[in-house]
Amino acid sequence: MEAFITLSGMAAPLDKINVDTDQIIPKQFLKKIERTGFGIHLFHDWRYLDDAGTESNSEFVLNFPRYQGSKILLTRENFGCGSSREHAPWALQDYGFYCVIASSFADIFYSNCRKNGILAVVLQAEEVQALFDEVEANEG
Repeated sequence: MEAFITLSGMAAPLDKINVDTDQIIPKQFLKKIERTGFGIHLFHDWRYLDDAGTESNSEFVLNFPRYQGSKILLTRENFGCGSSREHAPWALQDYGFYCVIASSFADIFYSNCRKNGILAVVLQAEEVQALFDEVEANEG
């Protein structure tokens, strides 16, 4: 795990509530125990229109050119709910996210982020909304 003191970078706005770990990294991609190689499958069912992952969904935010290379994921409440798989933070990190900002996280997901070097930031819903407004107005 690579520690960081300061993080500066673009934020990608994932405007969804109750994002569960099955959406973060679908179960069919959990067949290995190495911590790498999961980023390509991050949000697979939303990012791609086909099961093979060859046809990108142009309407999904992480496929927008303006959010390519984002280091911060901005999202809504109850992020990381569902099963307790540690693969979810691995997929986020492998994709390039070092920080996730939301108004709340599932407890186990929050703990798994901390163990794996992802900063999970909890803000009030109004503060999260202000960040969404800022990110969308200024392209990241």
